[in-house]
Amino acid sequence: MDVTFSGEPTRIVAIEDATQIGQARRVAQLAAGGAGFDATDAGRVALVTTELATNVLKHARSGEIHISVVQGDGAYGVEVTAVDRGPGFNLADCLPDGFSTGGTRGEGLGAVRRQSDVMDMYADHRGSVVMARLYPKGFARADIRFAATQQLMQDETVCGDGWGVALDKDKVSILLVDGLGHGMSAHEAANAALATFREAPLEEPVNLMGALNTGMTGTRGGAVAVAQYLRESGVLRYAGIGNIAGGLLTIDGSRGLASHPGIVGVQARRAQSFDFPHSQGKLLLMYSDGLQSRWNHKEYPGLPNRHPGVVTALLYRDFNRGRDDTTILAMTLGTGL
Repeated sequence: MDVTFSGEPTRIVAIEDATQIGQARRVAQLAAGGAGFDATDAGRVALVTTELATNVLKHARSGEIHISVVQGDGAYGVEVTAVDRGPGFNLADCLPDGFSTGGTRGEGLGAVRRQSDVMDMYADHRGSVVMARLYPKGFARADIRFAATQQLMQDETVCGDGWGVALDKDKVSILLVDGLGHGMSAHEAANAALATFREAPLEEPVNLMGALNTGMTGTRGGAVAVAQYLRESGVLRYAGIGNIAGGLLTIDGSRGLASHPGIVGVQARRAQSFDFPHSQGKLLLMYSDGLQSRWNHKEYPGLPNRHPGVVTALLYRDFNRGRDDTTILAMTLGTGL
């Protein structure tokens, strides 16, 4: 598999009344069209979105639907995620048809599971996150256990963050850039980093950071981190400059990923990379400073074992600062990518 891709801000539709269910469905169908889905597959996306949005309104009274196009191995898919702060639910009880906490026929999540290629969820007293991914029928599916939730600062028209991912048979390379500040100048800095990354995304991290520093010269610069997972050895190699935060998570604990001070493209010293052996099976997490850094995954039992799409949406729900561009990346390392 040789894949290089980057993403756009997540489409987020508030669900506070019945009219917004239709809005979420229309946004999801547009995403499906952009991903190359035919009418039948776009209909599956519409059905899943309707069911998830209806469940949010009925059981939590309000919430959000997050919609994004995702890259699979050989085809694009659509990810639809319901996010709420309702009473939560018992996962085992809610999947079988006929179970309902809202006086309905209880077919919603069962229908979502049947129509989706990948489905996962997390629920507790803080609310629930239900994620579904759909790929075109007939596609020899291989879901990439990677996810990104990105949102631009309120009242801005462009995002100053950017991210990219590249995969081949030997390694996985992930870039996260946070252009200094926000708005168009930050957006231009992030785009310069992405253009450089696409030229040689699998280059060794220190050399890649040097190229990024050159590529971002003349922009306002920004914070940058590169994470590379070496498939054969199970080592994660990480280099960062600026305030990109990261960690390796398991059920038992976490390990922080260090970045050095500086601004790539403006005043960055030569990067240094750090190796983290035995990273296979761990959850890699990287995020810009639009997300609060003071949170503890142990307060969310089992979260590192959930699909990355659930993890990024949940963290956005609970720890988004709301006053900057925000990007959260997550990948389960070495699990059939």
